[in-house]
Amino acid sequence: MDPSRRVQFRIWRGDKNGGAFQNYEMNVSEGMVVLDCVHRIQAEQAPDLACRWNCKAGKCGSCSAEINGKPCLMCMTRMDTLPPDQVVTVEPMRSFPSIRDLVTDVSWNFRVKKKIKPFKPRKPDNADGSWTMFQEDIDRVQEFRKCIECFLCQDVCHVVRDHHKEEEFIGPRFLMYTAALEMHPLDTEDRLADLKDRDGIGYCNITKCCTKVCPEHIGITDNAIIPMKERVVDQFYDPLTRLFRMFKGK
Repeated sequence: MDPSRRVQFRIWRGDKNGGAFQNYEMNVSEGMVVLDCVHRIQAEQAPDLACRWNCKAGKCGSCSAEINGKPCLMCMTRMDTLPPDQVVTVEPMRSFPSIRDLVTDVSWNFRVKKKIKPFKPRKPDNADGSWTMFQEDIDRVQEFRKCIECFLCQDVCHVVRDHHKEEEFIGPRFLMYTAALEMHPLDTEDRLADLKDRDGIGYCNITKCCTKVCPEHIGITDNAIIPMKERVVDQFYDPLTRLFRMFKGK
């Protein structure tokens, strides 16, 4: 990248009452990411520009935003990956209420998480209080533990973003969180009825947009949501399973 390259930015400024894009221009040098540019603009042109960030290493999930219309982490979006001849647009996540400028209110996610039944381990398998588990069962849920709760998957999900089903649908982040609990080899809690009736898993039509924006490259759709859908179908809609339960008395 030419270190003297001049780049134009359109950054959304405003709050819950409304706002507009404002234009800024600055020099971009090699190795800079979008968050660097926002900080430079804060320092030199707009000291009142609000922006949430913390680790600057793609691990805290704080600097989620939409860059050129795509949900991204600002700290992980290198300037040399963006079209060099176009204005860079930076705006807050559209699915959540605006607080100010690039900062949104994501507290809905925390309220959703509180509703999900917590981990409930079975009794220990061994006299010393330990459990016996297969490595393949442990490996199955390890992928989900990489989630940094940036909420980009919630932001891009059309059920939340376009249809505003927050009261009926928990979103891909928490479908995956539930999957991590349901697939845990020690967990004994049953959350399938909640997934079906309260959490709205049926609203997900597997567009995989959540998977595409995940900065940790977690297979949200294939490895979490689809298996949960299959378990719900087996539990509540499969006629053979229902017949089997009738004979078992459950």
